[in-house]
Amino acid sequence: KVAVINLDPANDALPYDCAVNIEDLIKLSDVMIEHSLGPNGGLVYCMDYLEKNIDWLESKLEPLLKDHYFLFDFPGQVELFFLHANAKTVIMKLIKKLNLRLTAVHLVDAHLCSDPGKYVSALLLSLSTMLHLELPHINVLSKIDLIESYGKLAFNLDFYTDVQDLSYIQHHLDQDPRSSKYRKLTKELCEDKESVGNLVKLIDKTNGYIFAGMEGSALEFSKIAVGSVDWDYYRYPFSVAFSSRSLG
Repeated sequence: KVAVINLDPANDALPYDCAVNIEDLIKLSDVMIEHSLGPNGGLVYCMDYLEKNIDWLESKLEPLLKDHYFLFDFPGQVELFFLHANAKTVIMKLIKKLNLRLTAVHLVDAHLCSDPGKYVSALLLSLSTMLHLELPHINVLSKIDLIESYGKLAFNLDFYTDVQDLSYIQHHLDQDPRSSKYRKLTKELCEDKESVGNLVKLIDKTNGYIFAGMEGSALEFSKIAVGSVDWDYYRYPFSVAFSSRSLG
């Protein structure tokens, strides 16, 4: 059985039947009128109100725990998931109190692939969200059926889902007058993987990881410590680490 829990107070025209609806607790339209807030400020207020009334949500979920798979529908306002703490606090309280095992599914509009600058921004947003929420994290390119309407992509779709070498898109970024002034920043972002790789090599030297399982004299160890380490040896762990930045 599946129970859909609507936690988006702005979702007043639900296209699905939900087992729990936050509008039974608080409505965005009421908040905006009563407190003279805009949509963004109103959503932050609603999440804060939900956090303070988490017992209400827990009481709604408890009868469904035994035999239901939960789908939580959160607002689409990105600030709630990488900047503000209340949405994360709600999630963490549910995990602790109800012993839930949750995964964050982060939807990113596929049209961002048609603009190199927006694509890099989406990568940074996805990474920030993943680090902030501290949950198993899946990034999904949504509305992929509309991608052709945005024109020809600079690269095959695999490039965007696997987040291959970002230096490839630097040329396309430089062609855009809006992003060309950020050329140096873009270059540093594209080379981020290499710089982190160099850092890991240095760390692995200082903590002795590169010597694990080796047999030899102190002289041989010292030669390795001061020499270069073959980065190919470490490539696999970092391909895993950086795949978390992908939109696939």
